[in-house]
Amino acid sequence: MRNEKDYFETLVDGAVLALPEKIKKVMDNVAFVVEDEARREKTGEMGIKRGEVLIGLYEGIPKIKRGAGYFGVLPDKITIFRKPIEELSGGNREKLKKIVNETVWHEVGHHLGLGEEEIRILKAKR
Repeated sequence: MRNEKDYFETLVDGAVLALPEKIKKVMDNVAFVVEDEARREKTGEMGIKRGEVLIGLYEGIPKIKRGAGYFGVLPDKITIFRKPIEELSGGNREKLKKIVNETVWHEVGHHLGLGEEEIRILKAKR
């Protein structure tokens, strides 16, 4: 349904806009994309096993690994996968918004160069 997809994209846009200014100021050359779900080939590449769910994905060169030669490259890509997030929310719009916000935060953390453990620690402090 197109209205649900529009609503979801609005949630993602809102989550990006709600990031703290200091985070938004350091984000650079990154695009946010909403897709229905991850392709099977991509989940295989990422090591996602059957029964596991991929709800967000960062692809690119993290900020901390960019050197003086970093120019003229395509933007990093943060993909938020709509269908698995909607399924996890169980139809609850507040839960949907919370999962979207957490997923955006998580993937932005990767863009900035944080690993899984560092992101978990920051999440616990939020």
